[in-house]
Amino acid sequence: MATHSESVSAPPVPANLQATGLSADQLEQLLVKTLYVGEASGLSISDKIRLPFTILEPLIERLRAERLIEVRGAGGSGASSYRYALTDLGRARSLQYFDISRYVGPAPVPLAIYVAAMTALQEARGYLDRDRLRQGFSHLIVRDEMLEQLGPAVNAAKAIFLYGPPGNGKTVLAEGMGRALGGEMYIPHAIDVDGHTITLFDPIAHEPLEEDAATDDAPSVIVNTQRDRRWVRIRRPVVMVGGELTLNQLDLTFNPITKFYEAPIHMKANGGVFLVDDFGRQRIRPEELLNRWIVPLENRIDYLTLHTGKKFQIPFDVLVVFATNLNPEALADEAFLRRIPYKIPVEDPTVEEFTRIFELNCKRRKLRFHQVMVAYLHRRHYTPIGRPLRACHPRDLLDQVTAMCRYRGIEPAISRELIDAACAAYFIDAPVNAPAMPQQPRTKTATNRLEIH
Repeated sequence: MATHSESVSAPPVPANLQATGLSADQLEQLLVKTLYVGEASGLSISDKIRLPFTILEPLIERLRAERLIEVRGAGGSGASSYRYALTDLGRARSLQYFDISRYVGPAPVPLAIYVAAMTALQEARGYLDRDRLRQGFSHLIVRDEMLEQLGPAVNAAKAIFLYGPPGNGKTVLAEGMGRALGGEMYIPHAIDVDGHTITLFDPIAHEPLEEDAATDDAPSVIVNTQRDRRWVRIRRPVVMVGGELTLNQLDLTFNPITKFYEAPIHMKANGGVFLVDDFGRQRIRPEELLNRWIVPLENRIDYLTLHTGKKFQIPFDVLVVFATNLNPEALADEAFLRRIPYKIPVEDPTVEEFTRIFELNCKRRKLRFHQVMVAYLHRRHYTPIGRPLRACHPRDLLDQVTAMCRYRGIEPAISRELIDAACAAYFIDAPVNAPAMPQQPRTKTATNRLEIH
């Protein structure tokens, strides 16, 4: 979606209190809670709250006049170098504020400003071409026909259904789409909705593109004044969920102890890719999950609800990818499948593609590639029993070969004997010419079905 020429404008530094979108009372409460852990310099407070000291100084002076904050000393000239601490009255007041919300950190960004930024990002989006898409998949072996299907789907910004046998790279295809999107964007650490704080930045889901930490010795508020530091510059996110996904993760999570919210998982993916892996194997029925997505997929907006009952709207600027090895027609009805216009099968690799994947994995492990070994593997362990080729097999089998070599204390290398041993450990079915395993007697509680989650 993003092109090389696309530039993302950094949110400007707020010039005054009004430009922050927050009230003086909100920031004063955050100031008092920030000082609860101990004294801090003016610049350190400014850095923790991510707002210029020029905005915070009048608020600090008002808190000093109310005898909630006192000056313990100075590390230089000017109020920004003073060391501030809570008075006894201030500590008592901070406990009252903690009863309202225990959030301490960067000042939140109002919902309206976040929505405007996401809308502008969506409108400024460019398009992928063949070269850009190939770069995103340069680390994989992907046939041209697949790329020709993925490219238009990504440019359309519509939902995608990847389906086919397990082990053929549906997950890494979604990751490749995220790499192809590339680019950067800004998201706020937290969002304010009518006085309620929602944390958005997640170091697990988001990859920051700059060092955001600072110390009292080198506060980043001094060296980085070109943008509003309540926002984080990140790579476009690629957020993945699997069988652990529940409906609760698609709504705001309110912590009754800390008394603030965490953004839902798909909101963290805004501006990037959201992959629902192993679709159909979640603990909830597929119909329930699909019904939750109907409005966002159709209208590109979503509605979230605070525990007070207030509903609010957010942009749904997400490329949603459903990946499954089940039959899509068995998971969703026609009405829902219509909202997923791109249904792309991910098929087994050909022998030639399998060989190229094997060679690529050898290079990554610094193993010498022998095409004759691939031919032996195919002839000995695939053809006789009609075992299908899977794109994950070269990686998994070579990992086993490497592990066996290290256990034996020898230099990792590929041999027929090691390939046979790896296949014997990896595949469940009996190897060629091996005696059949005796049948175990069934008990009343035995089952004739193996379910893999």
